[in-house]
Amino acid sequence: MITRRVALKTVTLTAGALALGPKRLFAEGGTPENGSATGGTYPFKVPDLPYAYDALEPYVDAQTMHLHHDKHHAAYVDNLNKALAEAGGTYQSMTAETLLLNLHLLPEKVQTVVRNNAGGHLNHTLFWPMLKKNEGGRPAGELRSAIDGTFGSFDAFQQQFSEAATKVFGSGWAWLVLDAGKLEITTTANQDNPVAKPREKELSLLGLDVWEHAYYLKYQNRRPEYVKAFWNIVNWDYANQRYLQLKS
Repeated sequence: MITRRVALKTVTLTAGALALGPKRLFAEGGTPENGSATGGTYPFKVPDLPYAYDALEPYVDAQTMHLHHDKHHAAYVDNLNKALAEAGGTYQSMTAETLLLNLHLLPEKVQTVVRNNAGGHLNHTLFWPMLKKNEGGRPAGELRSAIDGTFGSFDAFQQQFSEAATKVFGSGWAWLVLDAGKLEITTTANQDNPVAKPREKELSLLGLDVWEHAYYLKYQNRRPEYVKAFWNIVNWDYANQRYLQLKS
């Protein structure tokens, strides 16, 4: 049963998402060709990688990037488009984010498919520009100050984020989010996105995909090694841009 509180929250968040629009939700320099951080609208498309497949080596290998982007992300898009073709109507004008905020309004037969695949599309659309080979670089500017103020130091943040990512049971994501103006580390299962959590709207600044398809070819069952390698490919400039845009 949908409570009045949940219904009001959904209406508020959806209106906010639509009002923010692509420029607010997606920092400059990483905008996918098909629209925004919300992943565009139907028919959804897989955004191009903002770098070559081998650009993140040796930390993430080219074969993994091919499979991750061209196969896994593409599968989420294909399945989402099929579900929305079946649902029809106004649902086809919604972004991936808006769909996730309004799952209860969709036909019941497509709700789970849309949740899984709109989430997968949104998560990966956010994920690709969050990566850039930087050989252990660290954040600067206001984001660095916010991290120090929230977690005590960058090293403390890095340790907490790494622990969260390593401890995700099964498949999922670890996130650095902006929640009501404050930084927070959180995790989601499967392809859920923080924006659809049942409390405040959490806006992602940084995410790490810990599904096995993101690392298994190179790291096998050694997820901690993959998480450690991740710190060499974080696009901190992009994360700082998102922070500056989303905090206002």
